[in-house]
Amino acid sequence: MSVDCIVNHKLEDTGFNYTMSLIQGKYKMFILYTLACYEIVRFNEMKKYIGEISYKTLSSTLKELEADGLIHRKEYPQIPPKVEYSLSEKGKSLIPILDEMCDWGEMHRA
Repeated sequence: MSVDCIVNHKLEDTGFNYTMSLIQGKYKMFILYTLACYEIVRFNEMKKYIGEISYKTLSSTLKELEADGLIHRKEYPQIPPKVEYSLSEKGKSLIPILDEMCDWGEMHRA
């Protein structure tokens, strides 16, 4: 890793800050991993997989991930409404980085 990343720049102008802005939040990584494992997931399935997340929090977090281009939201014109979520190419490219973070955590947790 290049120390230049923070020495010659403001931290908020770095790639590190951008990456962290995409994944910070209590449930974003859970959602990304759920989509990586199951590929296409409906809203209520996502709620079931994650567990202790409110509908409001899940909804707002999905909207943030969609706005950041990490997930796709596909809505079907039917009654009742059917909406499916999946990883975008940008989201898929983030999974190996999250895997490395998880591996590091497994190696260093007490």
